[in-house]
Amino acid sequence: MSGHSKWAHIKRKKTKTDAQRGSLFTRLIKEITVAARQGGGDPEGNPRLKSAILHAKSSNMPNENIEKAIKRGTGELPGVSFEEVQYEGYGSGGIAILIEVVTDNKNRTTAEIRHIFTKHGGNLGTAGCVSWMFKTKAVVIVERKKCDEDTLLALSLDCGADDVHSDEISFEIVGPIDRFESIKNSLKENGIEFEHAEITKLPQNQIRLEGKKAEQVLKLVETLEENDDVQHVYANFDIPEDVMTKVAV
Repeated sequence: MSGHSKWAHIKRKKTKTDAQRGSLFTRLIKEITVAARQGGGDPEGNPRLKSAILHAKSSNMPNENIEKAIKRGTGELPGVSFEEVQYEGYGSGGIAILIEVVTDNKNRTTAEIRHIFTKHGGNLGTAGCVSWMFKTKAVVIVERKKCDEDTLLALSLDCGADDVHSDEISFEIVGPIDRFESIKNSLKENGIEFEHAEITKLPQNQIRLEGKKAEQVLKLVETLEENDDVQHVYANFDIPEDVMTKVAV
């Protein structure tokens, strides 16, 4: 499993043990609203909305909140006008960082993101400076105890996945975004429960960091993720898991 995928895994586990934060629901509501605005309110015809709804339900968001967010997106209910913005920059050690934001005030958010980078030893860059390093992929995570590696590899490749990575905790199935539903359906049909599934951006290469630089980068990424306007943070670091766990505590 890649370095940043391990970080995401640790953060998901932390979210499950923390009290549900209002900021998580805020992010999910924004994503649902924007998805409904762009692709319509029917999740069966809008993959982005369907994914956002599944994420919201897995995070125990009430159905009423989900329905209201969809209606705000389709214009059936009044609501705030959100704008999608992408920021790019660098952390300690030359780590590439890509940030996806949904905001109702771009000037405020830009100032906040710039401040976070500066505070944690990074630099906010220009459009296109790091985005070329990332590719959009479908990723499905399966716990090791749910399936043996040979079976999972065979199923994954049969349904169009590119590869299966593993560590001592999980298997990470990676594939083209147009095979996302096929991969998930194949697992379900074969009785294999997956822990997490998403469309994400993966780096084409990674930079190994340890010591102070590693901790500084993780603090930068964590602080960015805690900003209410930030939806996703992608980075190309490879950091020892014990350091990641320490910072996430």
